Amino acid sequence: MSGRRASGRITDDEINELISKLQSLLPESSRRRGTTSRSPATKLLKEMCSYIKSLHREVDDLSERLSELMATMDSNSPQADIIRSLLR
Repeated sequence: MSGRRASGRITDDEINELISKLQSLLPESSRRRGTTSRSPATKLLKEMCSYIKSLHREVDDLSERLSELMATMDSNSPQADIIRSLLR
């Protein structure tokens, strides 16, 4: 039954595998800070949420900077063409 109990509940092994996968998505600096496979899942989930929030802030910042850059350049310039091609 693919590692699941008959009741449909997730097994401890599946939880550990998911935790490991989430941990691998965190930046190296977070992993070095003490999050190990032995760390509680709660701590890992909090770190993952914090990391996702920081990624959202970074995307917003980059979008704003790109908008400012595009507003200052000639829309027919080669640089504007390059930026537009990268955004496709």
